[in-house]
Amino acid sequence: MSLQQEVMTKLKEAMKAKDKVALESLRAIKSALLIAQKSGDTKELKVEDEIKLVQKLVKQCKDSATLYLEQDRKDLAALELAQIEIFIQFLPEKMSENNLKEFIEKIILQVEATSMKDMGKVMGIASKKLAGKADGKSISKVVKDLLG
Repeated sequence: MSLQQEVMTKLKEAMKAKDKVALESLRAIKSALLIAQKSGDTKELKVEDEIKLVQKLVKQCKDSATLYLEQDRKDLAALELAQIEIFIQFLPEKMSENNLKEFIEKIILQVEATSMKDMGKVMGIASKKLAGKADGKSISKVVKDLLG
């Protein structure tokens, strides 16, 4: 089932349950998907593109929640964090730190990276292969630890 179909199914469930947070979150995903489809050349989005869209929504909510907490608006921050929980349902499972480290070690051996000068090569490959499974910050940290 495509992400759009899955969102529509969950949207119907949220309507029946009258879950306002879920409705708002699912409508945000649906809207982002529709905008991406209309702006692109093809009608169908690739799975990677769908994952990137949801990750972008998660990042926006995290940033908003951080700002709200800095301004002592816990009520608004809680809403953003609740939306993140709904967005995460549509993302692949995150890699554990140990698995991430092992995966990046293999990439380092594959590209024969030896120093921080090779970080760009490793990051490029790792970011593509780990899309949705790990965020850029974690990948970067592990690569720096291993090459540094």
